Amino acid sequence: MRDLLQEIDEWGPEKVVCVSDARTSMRGVLVIDNTARGTGKGGTRMSPTVTVGEIARLARVMTWKWAAVDLFHGGAKAGIFADPDAPDKELIVRAFARRLADQIPASYVAGLDMGMTEHDAAIIQDELGDRGAAVGVPESLGGVPYDQLGVTGHGVAEAVDAALAHQGRSVAGARVALQGFGAVGAAAAKRLHELGAQLVALSTIDGSVHDPAGLDVPQWLDARAEFGDGCVAKAPAQHRIPRGEEFQVDCDVLIPAAGQDIIDESVAAEIRAGLIVEGANLPTTPRARHLLAARKVTIVPDFIANAGGAIAAGFAMDARHSAFRPEPAAILRTVAERTRKNTVLVLDTAQAGGVLPHQAAQDLAKERVRTAMQLRGRLPRAATA
Repeated sequence: MRDLLQEIDEWGPEKVVCVSDARTSMRGVLVIDNTARGTGKGGTRMSPTVTVGEIARLARVMTWKWAAVDLFHGGAKAGIFADPDAPDKELIVRAFARRLADQIPASYVAGLDMGMTEHDAAIIQDELGDRGAAVGVPESLGGVPYDQLGVTGHGVAEAVDAALAHQGRSVAGARVALQGFGAVGAAAAKRLHELGAQLVALSTIDGSVHDPAGLDVPQWLDARAEFGDGCVAKAPAQHRIPRGEEFQVDCDVLIPAAGQDIIDESVAAEIRAGLIVEGANLPTTPRARHLLAARKVTIVPDFIANAGGAIAAGFAMDARHSAFRPEPAAILRTVAERTRKNTVLVLDTAQAGGVLPHQAAQDLAKERVRTAMQLRGRLPRAATA
């Protein structure tokens, strides 16, 4: 069992708060990783497998993500140990918010992650009686419609375009395999289709499909809207492949957009793409990244490629107490601009320094966080003789 106390380092976490409620059986955790650059901000996820260690790890990703996109919020994450399909979900969410009323929104502003919806964000606001308690609420309540705009997937697609251009290649005609066809994957597929890319494989929890001639993206988006993950069952038999084989298809770009640590050494050895753009958080293991680098496969790190949600959250944070809605076009424009700029910066830095893109991205983020910590007098004191 991991001992989080032994894993605290100079960056954090600053605070770990575990809460429970006997009546609803709610169990939850909030991890504030580092607030040198601003208030703790990161999504809240609900899952029957949530662990404190998982949330702490994701909170650290948020520290680097906010710094990498140069927005002034701190890394944080929250988790609720529960089934997101439970009939008493609202009571569980209310209990979670109530137990953390001394932390939200003073130290943490709730948001959306796996298992949480716009309705749940609205419930948190309602339970605490504060519009500032959460972002990700429905547009009719003044929120940013993340999924409707597809902000994270839009940014992932822009990162693909920027990375290919960095290699002197065009996104038009590029063959893309997509692992995960949820909100992020679907939005990435939509934007890549607009840019002229060819989607040759996709997967959901229910299976995978592959067509070397290219999948009809608008048709698949319609099928996803109607059938959800079960859309893959509607594919012709000749296009069905075993789940997991989407990583092995012949393609130019692979986008892992669902789950952590999905690409380990064994999977990495079978990947045929020359470019991986991480749509999910933490989809590749450190050893897999080194193996892929040895095979000349370029990776755009998660907290660079999938920062669109964080950038949109920056708009939403500003709008929490405003009578005006954020402008969707401005959000998408900023997501594209910042994601493309950071993708090129990280790839250039990695190339110049002879390091992996993950290392280059982390060094960039660490430098910004360390500067903020220094200015606030938070750096560890030097040891005295």
